[in-house]
Amino acid sequence: MGAALLTDARTRAQLSKAELARRSGTSRETLSAYEHGSKSPNLSTFQRIIAAAGFSLDLRPVVRFEPAGTYRGAPVLIPDRLPALPSERAMAVIEIPRHLEWSGEDRRKDLALRTDRLRTYELVLREGTPEDVVSVVDPTLLIDAFDDLNLPRAVRAAWAPAISRWRGR
Repeated sequence: MGAALLTDARTRAQLSKAELARRSGTSRETLSAYEHGSKSPNLSTFQRIIAAAGFSLDLRPVVRFEPAGTYRGAPVLIPDRLPALPSERAMAVIEIPRHLEWSGEDRRKDLALRTDRLRTYELVLREGTPEDVVSVVDPTLLIDAFDDLNLPRAVRAAWAPAISRWRGR
């Protein structure tokens, strides 16, 4: 895992091994050994190399999904938490995946427009995978929109306790 992450950071930064080694104060041979997994850096060294490539290590919450009802014979999976999306992602123009919008021709939605965001959230809460929920739905915007979403009764009932909990009620 660490070897792949170091290689990914270096290639995304468009740096040679020699240049990243120089920037991080590590020898090229040692960096190569780290990237090939034949040697493992300690956490401090790992962070220094990642930072020299222009990245940081971040802790992201693990979101667990639990069934909270059924809709059309399938479980409605609800997250135990929903991390806030960066504003540029929460308000992005996205293309709805085909597994959510298979009948329409224009699958582009501008999440900065409330009508597009409502339609997208309805699709994702009703038909989406956990990955769809985490990548598209912002919790603050969902809380704001929830009462206006056109959701089947079973889906609304499954999501309502989480929304109430996130609202602090």
